[in-house]
Amino acid sequence: MSTPPAAISLSRIRHYPVKSCRGHDLDSAVIEPWGIAGDRRWMLVDRKGVEVTARKHPRLLFVTPSIAEGGLLLERPGTEALFVPFPDASELVPVTIWKNPVDAAPAAAEASAWFSEVVGFAVRLVYLDDPTRRRTNPQYGLDTDVVTFADAFPLTLTSESSLADVNSWISPTGESEPLSMVRFRPSVVVTGAEAWEEDSWRRLRIGDALFRAVKASARCVLTTTDPDTAARGKEPLATLAQHRRWDSKAWFAINLVPDNPGAVIRIGDDVEVLERVASLEPQR
Repeated sequence: MSTPPAAISLSRIRHYPVKSCRGHDLDSAVIEPWGIAGDRRWMLVDRKGVEVTARKHPRLLFVTPSIAEGGLLLERPGTEALFVPFPDASELVPVTIWKNPVDAAPAAAEASAWFSEVVGFAVRLVYLDDPTRRRTNPQYGLDTDVVTFADAFPLTLTSESSLADVNSWISPTGESEPLSMVRFRPSVVVTGAEAWEEDSWRRLRIGDALFRAVKASARCVLTTTDPDTAARGKEPLATLAQHRRWDSKAWFAINLVPDNPGAVIRIGDDVEVLERVASLEPQR
């Protein structure tokens, strides 16, 4: 008698109100067309309107934003918290995220000054009041797919088993601390899947929410930054480059696009793979 496949379930939901700042865990989340409700709707830009992220400015990881009634609450060590009201969407400014232009609403000047102290130069906090303005890359989805200030797609899914594999490669003797999943800044994390099984997924269900897996995720230098101290090292990119390198990039996790927005996902939800392909490589 064959052994039935292990049950896969949702073990973590992560929410990032401001791009490149700290995230926090949720017990449940509403899935909107552009991702988890409230996720990455805010972003920092420089004087030219170009994105400012923790890739180059890791001190942003010390900022803890949370959604509050009527706006955003910002906290960081050594200073008072700041409440930022949702800006008036009647005033929009052009900004750029990864060379992709989009209009956004500028936040109050106090918020920009607060963040300028964090990074050490003048930045501006902006809010994407209407995420339908920003489309995903049609090469990896539909013309109607949209996204907030996330890098490219509405959600990123990671697997606990895949991270365990990476940690076993980094430290086969167990002499170093395992890397946290937080380094990869996922939207959702699953447990019960085999390591790297997610590479083959193309459609899946989490609870009542349906998703397309449109592309794997090529990882950047931000994964080498300790989310607690902002110190930068070589892992996990050095190890991923040895074991998970294709097209001169290191791959970990998959990107998802919602197919039935409005559904709610909850920790413990069953994850059902509705369509998969026979592949031993990430989708690129």
